[in-house]
Amino acid sequence: MSLRDAAVAALERRLKHVFSDRELLDRALTHASVGDGAKRVRDNEVLEFIGDRVLGLLAAERLAVLYPKAPEGDLAPRLNALVSRETCARVARRMELGPALRLSGSETKTGGRDKDSILAGACEAVMAALYQDGGLEAPRAVFLAFWEEETASLGAPRPRDPKTALQEWAQGQKKPLPAYSVINRQGPDHAPRFTVEVTVLGLEPVRAEGRSRQEAEKAAAATLLQREGQS
Repeated sequence: MSLRDAAVAALERRLKHVFSDRELLDRALTHASVGDGAKRVRDNEVLEFIGDRVLGLLAAERLAVLYPKAPEGDLAPRLNALVSRETCARVARRMELGPALRLSGSETKTGGRDKDSILAGACEAVMAALYQDGGLEAPRAVFLAFWEEETASLGAPRPRDPKTALQEWAQGQKKPLPAYSVINRQGPDHAPRFTVEVTVLGLEPVRAEGRSRQEAEKAAAATLLQREGQS
């Protein structure tokens, strides 16, 4: 058994789900970097798209239990926090997805097994694979187990949006408002990846990725705030 095969088997044990269709799990762990134009490989991008929706449903379901009297305005940011790229990447690390991923040689060499974007996408794809293989109960059990730490931290007051926080900080420094620009957009229409750069006068610009322009802008703002010691 190869090291990756052993990692996949260990992952299956951690998920506590024996896949009837093992190809589903393998596809969920296969990054788009695998294969080339001459040899197409079924990667996890479509499963990632499905998993995002599955995860959203499970998060909404859990929030309704935890906060039965909360208004929608309080639930929406908490749901966004539970399904964000950063959260999915943290969960993927708890699952120890990295060693089980199937990546191209070049992606492996550049640290792909620990990149937030790759880990988050694989996490969503695994949730989709669980759903397709075992119905909603399979990913629900995994969600309750691996997102417990994330849901436990939601009782705090609603966190400030990083873009709002950056704007307020910049104004406090007597600087113009932050400026955001899309540097790159790649990937298929159903699973795009945006790279956004945020600039604050007098500071080195910061770039970040996201599944939408808004997500990338928030990630860039949060990164800049962290770099400047404001988070």
